[in-house]
Amino acid sequence: MAQGLQSAEVNGRRRFAAFISYAHADAAIASKLQSRLERYRLPKHLAQLHSGGQASLGQIFRDREDLAAAPSLSDAIRNALSQAEALVVICSPEAAASRWVGEEITLFRSLHPDRPVLAAVVRGSPEQAFPAALTNGGNEPLAADLRKEADGQSVGFLKIVAGIAGVPLDALIQRDAQRRIRRVMWITGAAFAAMVIMGVMTAFALQARNEAARQRASAEGLVEYMLTDLRTKLRGVGRPEVMNAVNTRAMEYYQNQGTLSALSPDSLERRSRVLHAMGEDDDLLNRPQFALAKFREAHRTTEALLNQQPLNPERIFAHAQSEYWVGQAAWRKRDRTTTTRHWLGYVAQARQLLQVDKNKARANLEMGYALGNLCDLYLSDNFNLDKAVENCRSAVAYEKKALAIEPGNMEITIALANRFGWLADALLARDEFPEARKAREAEQRLVDALLAKEPSNFELRFRQLWPEFGLILIAIEEGPTPPSADRLNRIVKKFERLSQEAPDNFEVKRALARALYMRAKSFSASNLPATRRALQEARTVVEDIAKTLSQRETMAGYLAGIEMLELKLSKGGIG
Repeated sequence: MAQGLQSAEVNGRRRFAAFISYAHADAAIASKLQSRLERYRLPKHLAQLHSGGQASLGQIFRDREDLAAAPSLSDAIRNALSQAEALVVICSPEAAASRWVGEEITLFRSLHPDRPVLAAVVRGSPEQAFPAALTNGGNEPLAADLRKEADGQSVGFLKIVAGIAGVPLDALIQRDAQRRIRRVMWITGAAFAAMVIMGVMTAFALQARNEAARQRASAEGLVEYMLTDLRTKLRGVGRPEVMNAVNTRAMEYYQNQGTLSALSPDSLERRSRVLHAMGEDDDLLNRPQFALAKFREAHRTTEALLNQQPLNPERIFAHAQSEYWVGQAAWRKRDRTTTTRHWLGYVAQARQLLQVDKNKARANLEMGYALGNLCDLYLSDNFNLDKAVENCRSAVAYEKKALAIEPGNMEITIALANRFGWLADALLARDEFPEARKAREAEQRLVDALLAKEPSNFELRFRQLWPEFGLILIAIEEGPTPPSADRLNRIVKKFERLSQEAPDNFEVKRALARALYMRAKSFSASNLPATRRALQEARTVVEDIAKTLSQRETMAGYLAGIEMLELKLSKGGIG
């Protein structure tokens, strides 16, 4: 029987926007896809291209009849296929082996050779999942790969919608990205409301021991959501500062719990993850003293938990994060000794994780992170360039292993791109220009692919500028011809636009300061007015950042460089 919304009739006969063909093993997937397609509404400007302005796609036919014992396709199936505007084939190894799926494809193509056949891969590779009838005669179906490691559910679904409606995929992806941003902003408001609810829950928790335990679990789950999942969504639209009030409320919650001995080991570990997230937000908001306090408290807790269960992968992972964050806080102050101790501790925990963790993607990812930190440590001030390159190459190798295990994973992809970026910097410091350029280009390909899927993501838009700027730096250092003024001006303008979107994001500001400084440095003495203007712009931004106490040391090098260039100009030029 066909399941749908309302019947559409053409000349007294029902018309279907699409017919879903699937194997019995994929019935649940087919049902879910049918519901999503029938609920979907096209944007107004695209609806004009579809069925005379109709926003809905129309009725979708999904056969629920078990044909296992039938000698041939039923009249109902044949009639539905004759009235379908498109055929959607749920592709899996079971579908590839299904006689009925093959017959439905063959019949649809014989009835409608000019209508679209859309392949939706849900399991197995296309070679394993495509029914033979789908590619007979050299036919090439329009494919949407719904697997996590390929298009994924979101983009794959939009490909199917675009194929049924006959509208551009890019327009649907853009509208979907806009919807996600609106949803995140709605979640932000809901989070603040939830924060008030959490406060009420905490107050009631003092009334009775059993009630307190139940409400503590609910409150901790809410806190972790706000400071992990929600924080990630907010950073995706460039708004980490919104979490400030939520952070304060979460810390008050834990302070009100009294002695930590009353909390279970899992609750203590959750509290540590929250402290990591809160410390990271403090770091982004330029409050290093608050960040360090949270990281140290988390480190104390995860170390005690690890001592109790030294072979527990979750305890190893949690303490590895603490080692990283305490080391990172020390590195902000350029305390090399403390940083080295904790980052070597991070490497030790990551190696242990490789031995005991069943999640090998996570273990390889952590190993890549840990060795990447050592690359940064040895690269800074050209401390030990050979060790920097060695650790960077090892980090890239581990991140590649992680990505091979979980293809398409965004976190791993970004981590691999970062490792390529650090490798490029280390190679550039050794004047290995061709190899540095290859590393930057590999980084660029990874980030471009991610941004194509999430074009509105602020972090990815910022991240995309790193390899572009890195390639400019290689050209400056390699010589003899410096990059064009237009190329330098374009990268500065891109950083300026992002800085205007997120004025409290010091990471973006520091990148802008560096771009301005390098633009001034690369201008030749033959264009003295442009050189002076570039130096003044760089000085203005650097001094603005340096007003913040924690940024003075970071910006001191830029100010010294600007003053040196100004001195050379006053003596007749930059050479």
